[in-house]
Amino acid sequence: MIKKIKVGFWEFIAGIILRNRITILIVIGIITVFLAFQWHKIQFTHSEANLLPDDHIVNIEYNAFLKKFGEEGNLIVVGVKSEELFTPKAFSAWNKLMTDLKDDKEVDLVVSVNDLKKLQKNDSLQRFELVSFTNDKKVLSKEYLSEIKNDLFQKLPFYEGLLYNKKSGSIRSAIYLDKKIVNTIIRKEYVLDAFIPKIEAFEKETGIDLKVSGMPYIRTLNAKSIVDEIGLFVGAALFITSLIFFLFFRSHRATLISVVIVIIGVMWTFGLLGLFNYQITVLTAVVPSLVIIIGIPNCIFLTNKYQQEYVAHGNKAKSLQRVITKVGTATLMTNLTTAAGFATFIITNSEILKEFGIIASISIIALFFLCLIIIPIYYSYQPVPQPKHLEHLNRNYTRVFMSWIERTVKYRKSYVYTVSIALFCISIYGALQIKTSGSLIEDMPKNTDFFKDIIFFEKEFDGVMPLEIMIDTKRKKGVLKLSTLKKMDELQKTIEEIPELSKPISILNLVKYSKQAYYNGNPGYYDLPTSQEQTFIASYAKNAFNGGKKDIMKSYVDKEGQVARITTFMKDIGTGNMEKIDQKLWKKINEIFPPDRYTVTITGKASVFEKGTKYLLDNLVSSLLFAVFLIALLMVIMFRSFKMVIVSLIPNILPLMITAGLMGFFGIPLKPSTILVFSIAFGLSVDDTIHFLAQYRQELTKHNWKIKKSVFATLQEAGVSMFYTSVVLFCGFSVFMLSSFGGTIALGGLIAMTLGFGMLSNLMLLPSLVLTLNKRLANEQEFHEPTINIVDKEDYEENLEEK
Repeated sequence: MIKKIKVGFWEFIAGIILRNRITILIVIGIITVFLAFQWHKIQFTHSEANLLPDDHIVNIEYNAFLKKFGEEGNLIVVGVKSEELFTPKAFSAWNKLMTDLKDDKEVDLVVSVNDLKKLQKNDSLQRFELVSFTNDKKVLSKEYLSEIKNDLFQKLPFYEGLLYNKKSGSIRSAIYLDKKIVNTIIRKEYVLDAFIPKIEAFEKETGIDLKVSGMPYIRTLNAKSIVDEIGLFVGAALFITSLIFFLFFRSHRATLISVVIVIIGVMWTFGLLGLFNYQITVLTAVVPSLVIIIGIPNCIFLTNKYQQEYVAHGNKAKSLQRVITKVGTATLMTNLTTAAGFATFIITNSEILKEFGIIASISIIALFFLCLIIIPIYYSYQPVPQPKHLEHLNRNYTRVFMSWIERTVKYRKSYVYTVSIALFCISIYGALQIKTSGSLIEDMPKNTDFFKDIIFFEKEFDGVMPLEIMIDTKRKKGVLKLSTLKKMDELQKTIEEIPELSKPISILNLVKYSKQAYYNGNPGYYDLPTSQEQTFIASYAKNAFNGGKKDIMKSYVDKEGQVARITTFMKDIGTGNMEKIDQKLWKKINEIFPPDRYTVTITGKASVFEKGTKYLLDNLVSSLLFAVFLIALLMVIMFRSFKMVIVSLIPNILPLMITAGLMGFFGIPLKPSTILVFSIAFGLSVDDTIHFLAQYRQELTKHNWKIKKSVFATLQEAGVSMFYTSVVLFCGFSVFMLSSFGGTIALGGLIAMTLGFGMLSNLMLLPSLVLTLNKRLANEQEFHEPTINIVDKEDYEENLEEK
């Protein structure tokens, strides 16, 4: 009785689908319309991807820093390396550009040569004053501009590294945005609609090429590139997969319905993003394309099965019913394993990965039901397949390819094992060579102007990625004590000795500048004051600064004078080098700042991203093992055979090892984009295994439980579909190599390569293992009745009669 319930499940489902076609299509239409109305909620993320859990110590420290000093990624820099800048026409245009930027309500502060302030001593009032560096009353002659440039480079060491590079002669301006808009859409609108047009107008007027960078600018243009590529990926994926589908089946009707199904799937994906109030990130942006790439293979299996059934008995109604009953479970399981590959990211505790895993896995399961429902309903209204539509079942190139596979499995199993073991050993050696990368900019599009500008600022000003050091003296006004300033000076000298870091900025710079000003601007006195000098300087400085909007140093000490901030900028250095820099800094910090008197924190976007990458890498193994466990569990449920679990895992782990080995040999690092490859590729590669074993189970009942005969019958029956779907997946993921983002290129290329190896492994190694592990005749007691039945009831009874 239990057995009859199991074998009748898919017949029951088939009956519901084929008897309620109109009603079901109306329901799908209503769901599609409902989800389409959720699109207006979709927003693109306006902050960097946080790869760490909210309760991670690194996030806690970073949030504490933001609470104390506010958003640190609000600096845009505009640089130029040209003698032409100090000509009357160009300098006048530069002054106008900076004045226009300063007048923008989105800008908090502009520090530039044209309105630079210098510290000057007023003996009569016994105080310091901020006076203009340039004289507006003077005519902008070449001589005067040359004097300005000379004074800037020779007399104002305070601004070295901030506004100029003394060695190369590069000049830059610092534009500090209002911190309140940095992580909002206002930042995006300002940069694209106001800031960039002004930069372009200056370049057109003067012919001078300006370099622009800084986190708000980089993030805005990087996000724009991601949004622009969503349409590219969806269009390219749809075109290439539907073209391959048509070339295989030579049927406009079959191609059309497949395209319609994946388009509905894409609409549902966008609707789910809006429904869950998830933002579009660099990861969720690729899910619509994944839906297309994964959906077309579903359509291939179902369409192929329908045509095979029609060829077998010529009964259209029976063929449609058997499409559902024969491959329903197998297709469900393949989609579950694919979804499981994505779902493993849910356990990482990283919000961006969790959202990606949820959207991708739900979209894939929804896509399965769309395919299983719409394809039989569609063909029920269509004429029967014509002979030209069935030619692909016996097409010459597929027949030659499958014949070669069969001969290899039949006569050269030892070669298959030898090559597999050799590849596995070589791949292990290559995998041990893999390096990691925690770079914020490595995956950015390298052919864009903004990336080239990043390289300019790395060369001229040692980077644009902020690294912050927060020093808590644990007592009010402890920062301005001479002993604390000396310790900070010692730490800043260590920072300056590290070539990957820029010249640091802190309250210490202002204290040194105060001493220079006290000695009438002599740059030789740009240094820490002695205890005696500090007394006199303090009396001059007491009423010199009232804070406010234009005080550049206001964000470097808290209101109580207890916590100091040192800001430096990093080059694009990656995870390994970042760890070395951390070690150097902490060695010095522990040496000069006793933990019982000071609390020091190293944070900032660069540090958080690097540590986030390391966190993901540390969790890679557990995530992949979870995927293996989850998929193995599905195999156990499906086949109730330990042998089948072993047989299913080995051919799919080998391609992963080969990919890891190639990454090591070709110097492709592990980073947030490439670590996604393994779980995704494993979930997809197992699909072929399930289709093979599901068909193998059916063939066993047909061939009196004879292993060898069943294996080769399985290759003939399922091999073509496995080949077709693997080609579609390979070409589909290759579409991502059209991207300008290095991470997306690596993701697409590595998954495509893994699936290519996976296809060969499942067509050659998998049947070889089945033959080897089941040398004796199988029987129904050895190959247990599966928990989820994969043999249709009618076939089962027919096979019993044949016996």
